[in-house]
Amino acid sequence: METKLTRITELAKTNHDMAFTSLAHLLNKDNLKQCHHELPSGKATGVNGVTKEEYESELEENIQSLVERLRKKTYRPVPVKRTYINKPGSKKKRPLGIQDHEDKIVQRALVKILNAIYENDFLGNSFGFRSNRNCHDALKILNLYIEDRFTNYIVDADIKGFFDNVDHEWLMKFLNRRIGDPSLLRIIARFLKGGYMEEGKYFDSDKGTPQGGVISPILANVYLHYVLDLWFEKVVRKQCKGQAYMVRYADDCVPRKQPKCA
Repeated sequence: METKLTRITELAKTNHDMAFTSLAHLLNKDNLKQCHHELPSGKATGVNGVTKEEYESELEENIQSLVERLRKKTYRPVPVKRTYINKPGSKKKRPLGIQDHEDKIVQRALVKILNAIYENDFLGNSFGFRSNRNCHDALKILNLYIEDRFTNYIVDADIKGFFDNVDHEWLMKFLNRRIGDPSLLRIIARFLKGGYMEEGKYFDSDKGTPQGGVISPILANVYLHYVLDLWFEKVVRKQCKGQAYMVRYADDCVPRKQPKCA
């Protein structure tokens, strides 16, 4: 899989308008088994209550069944088990989605494919959930902007309830710009529409990507790349008479600029 992903990365880097039409075949037996082994053990279980160790006890049969369902387009994710965790610095609770182990396997494989494509598209001001980039890197570049460049205005912005309110229709439109494989898009759409279980009750999910999901970070970055990063670069900066910069980590961003804006 790594060789094929490297080739996808090369093509994505040389042609930013290219839409990849053949990707679902990468969700094969060997690659899915590798994704299973890469997932951490001892994590909370989803709706079915299956642990990594239990899934591994019949790994060949389970993976073969998964591959067949993916190939026949009958694979459907299990509803996410929703729980709530404390939100740092607040008395509010943050919803957390816990996937079934098998769904984590598929999501991990999807993440690898999406990263191979979109790492070439994401802008330098994006730091969250990306390889070799972390919050410390974001703080370093922010500190550089503040100390070494003229600064008059700094805005600390957080998108309220971002992961719960991502627009599915727009997200799929954004993905269509780079992914032309209907089979792969169908799987992603099913994850988005898979619903969730809370206190034994099923709820539809017509918006959002469950925070805590394996695939949620890359989908969040794709969405924010188009609605925030490119908007800032192509619209906001052009309207500013002085310098303007933005540093984004996931759904938190810090734009800074000089005062003379049109």
